[in-house]
Amino acid sequence: MNTNAPAPDFVPQPVGVALYGANGHQIHGLLAARRDMARLCAVAGFPPEKLPPGLRARDGARVCANLDDLLADPRVELVSLCSPRRRDQALDAIRALRAGKHVYAEKPCAFSEPELDAILDAARENGRVFREMAGTAFLQPYLEMRRIVLSGILGRVVQVVAEKSYPWHDARPQDEDIDGGLIRQCAIHALRFVEHVACERIVSAGAIETRAGNPVAGGGSRIAACLMLGLASGGVAGIAANYLNPKGTGEWGYETLRILGEKGMVESTQGGAHTRLVVGDRDLGPLDTSQPGIEYLDTFLAQIRGRGAMPLSSEEELSPTRWVIRAKQSPQSP
Repeated sequence: MNTNAPAPDFVPQPVGVALYGANGHQIHGLLAARRDMARLCAVAGFPPEKLPPGLRARDGARVCANLDDLLADPRVELVSLCSPRRRDQALDAIRALRAGKHVYAEKPCAFSEPELDAILDAARENGRVFREMAGTAFLQPYLEMRRIVLSGILGRVVQVVAEKSYPWHDARPQDEDIDGGLIRQCAIHALRFVEHVACERIVSAGAIETRAGNPVAGGGSRIAACLMLGLASGGVAGIAANYLNPKGTGEWGYETLRILGEKGMVESTQGGAHTRLVVGDRDLGPLDTSQPGIEYLDTFLAQIRGRGAMPLSSEEELSPTRWVIRAKQSPQSP
């Protein structure tokens, strides 16, 4: 017997995943292509007919009566949360963590800082991993913009300008408790641009928002908001968020990001369709985005399986959530 032969690589088993709720960007579409990394064990509050063809049958997933029924399933290791009421999602996350499950949550994961801290405490106390679905910075062109910022070619970042614009549709809730509302579920993308792409730490935030343009008389949904942010570097950021994206743009989430430094600027417009890098007197043109982006769910699954680490710490990932909570606490109205 050759005792010097290398041991075969350990291949971990797929992570047992459960889906709770369909109120947001649930991960069922991603699971279909990740057979070696994850298997769907259970769903609750999620229409089984929305699953990709054959996924439920392939993995033997069962339909549970409620979240408690789902959490009682010993096959479930990870719960993906798109809770029916976003206001309840922090408590749902804590229940799942205390049941020994990892949690991957739609934004916003919490409506208050005590809730956010309670989630992190529950994860730590139960030895589980909690993450938001916060991977925007690692998809193109934002991954390349992040690389450019970190290279130092722009010099110190002085200003960040960002917009996130969704279309209005009749299914948007007038009650912000359902989806989190404009600042917490839409503007948060732009705050992630600031901290995760421009790599600038936010130190102050203020907001003004309006119901003007709401097609429902007396409706509670805010339609547009502006946020002003102070940055640790001494720089500033301005955020526009709205439900005013017309269908003719051809983009569901129309977004713009411009990062301006002492030596140059980099920008992405029309949802990443157009990019540009200018340094000093040199227009370097569109960015090279040929490097594949990183799917955040993949890195999360890899961490759970002991095969890698997340690119952001929990505190870095959730800092934009903390700041939209703070901005939402005392918004002004025009």
